[in-house]
Amino acid sequence: MLFGKYHLVIFKEKCGSTCNFRFRGGFGLLAAALVVALAAGNGWLWIERQQARHAQARLEAAEQTIEEQNSQILALTTRIDEVRSDLDRVRQFDAKLRLMMNMERDPETTSVGGSRDETFAREYLPLRRQDLMVRKMNSFLKQLSGDIRLEEVRQQELLEKLRANREVLASVPSIWPIEGFITSRFGGRADPFTGRNEQHKGLDISARTGTPIYAPGKGTVIFSGVENGYGNSILLQHGGGITTRYAHMSRRAVSEGQTVQRGDVIGYVGSTGRSSGPHLHYEVRLNGVNVDPLRYILN
Repeated sequence: MLFGKYHLVIFKEKCGSTCNFRFRGGFGLLAAALVVALAAGNGWLWIERQQARHAQARLEAAEQTIEEQNSQILALTTRIDEVRSDLDRVRQFDAKLRLMMNMERDPETTSVGGSRDETFAREYLPLRRQDLMVRKMNSFLKQLSGDIRLEEVRQQELLEKLRANREVLASVPSIWPIEGFITSRFGGRADPFTGRNEQHKGLDISARTGTPIYAPGKGTVIFSGVENGYGNSILLQHGGGITTRYAHMSRRAVSEGQTVQRGDVIGYVGSTGRSSGPHLHYEVRLNGVNVDPLRYILN
């Protein structure tokens, strides 16, 4: 009976006419099923649309969170690099002081966090996974904290050594003898007169004629006179095998046998001797061997 033939008559009230429809029962079932399917499909689409909206909202929130985390991580890496730079400067200062005090430093000491040619930011920022990045940053901070504690122990050791050797430290040539510009450093260079390669024994510091020259450390004047090539020059003996030379001066302000303190005026810049212009030629010798004066200068 469900799949039998049916005759549907529709009466129109106003005109009195009728409309006749003939169909089988299966057609109605199919139409009903289609309506149900359309309703179910619309319901499914509505649910999917709501879920998509919620997913989009969660995605936007996650992206905002990630952006904030990246900003915080970038700020933290910048701060870490600053701390590492500060610690490296402390280590360099420590190395200079130990050199002056003839104290050895542990040879295994390396730069904080690895190679100096690669900063923390360049090493870690390209990582995509936030958790891995955070773990690496925490590991780096732990290592940095350990290095700082180790450096504090070394600084205490150095401080005790300095307290016991104040007189030695006062004699070390640790300040600039004049204010000026370095025109030639210690080491190999081309001779300004012959053009041949030579070993420059000190620093050439350019300054105006008459600029005061200061003793960089306590010492005794062991020579004050004219030397071949050096012109007006002075030699100071500081103790511990350290001597300093000041050459090409226009005028000397101390005499042999005189004791000077750090900061005392010992002469004035000039261009005497074998000189191409007004400047100070400054040498430091350790046990008779010329060394780079920058190894001792702290300021």
